[in-house]
Amino acid sequence: MNGSYYPNPTFPTNMSNYPNETEVNTTMPMEQSYIENILRLNKGKTAKVFCAFPDSNDWRDRIYEGIIEEAGKDHLIMSSPSKGDWYLIPLIYVNWVEFEEKINYTKLY
Repeated sequence: MNGSYYPNPTFPTNMSNYPNETEVNTTMPMEQSYIENILRLNKGKTAKVFCAFPDSNDWRDRIYEGIIEEAGKDHLIMSSPSKGDWYLIPLIYVNWVEFEEKINYTKLY
């Protein structure tokens, strides 16, 4: 092949065409309607989180009930006051969330 069919990539040598940190557009909203942002808006509320763990025979499907404490881009932290347990749940395993009350949802874009 020797670069004849798939040419070697070239990279720009003049970086003046790229914005520096002070020129980046800051008018974009900080939060959008992603699951983690919706969960953050509902911190402190009681919820049931339905999860599926496809690679586990013992933990195939689980329901976590408790209070939403924190949410990040890839995880959810819940507490269960009745059991005294805390859960760190990767969002990749979350199928859906049920709330006992109306949820807060703000579409910012």
